[in-house]
Amino acid sequence: MCAAERSLSHGNVLVSHEIGALPLYNADLDEDPEVLTLVQDFKAAIADADAVLIASPEYNYGVSGPLKNALDWASRPAYASVFARKKVGIMSLSTGPGGGVRGQGQLKQILLGLLAVPFPYPELALPHAAAKFDAAGELADEGAQELVARFVNAFEAWVTESPPAHGARH
Repeated sequence: MCAAERSLSHGNVLVSHEIGALPLYNADLDEDPEVLTLVQDFKAAIADADAVLIASPEYNYGVSGPLKNALDWASRPAYASVFARKKVGIMSLSTGPGGGVRGQGQLKQILLGLLAVPFPYPELALPHAAAKFDAAGELADEGAQELVARFVNAFEAWVTESPPAHGARH
């Protein structure tokens, strides 16, 4: 996400949220105080954001398990989740030649089920990702950096210039 963060316009902030600590979704855990705190913090981060930018690898031709799990937690209550009317941008990568586009297709379908508003822009999918990052995990490929910057700038413009979806905070 560092490349995305460096591409932001002055005044905009990218806040990342770790989803790996969320337990596997189980409605029976909705009353567990420890789980409730983790989930409430995650949902609050989404609710407080003007928009959400998801950057995810593609796993086995689809959405990664941790991401799907986080979206399942955020989807409750049904039809009133924190994603309802939230603008969402999607970036992906994979070690293969597709760059994660199959996972993005699945993710868009999931987001529509959450009543989110996916960014209507050509996908940002980075193929052969292993060759694009340096040993420190930073995006080192200049062409990929340019693609990320162009995508992030277009996403920012869409979030700030387009009218918010009915009932959404902006």
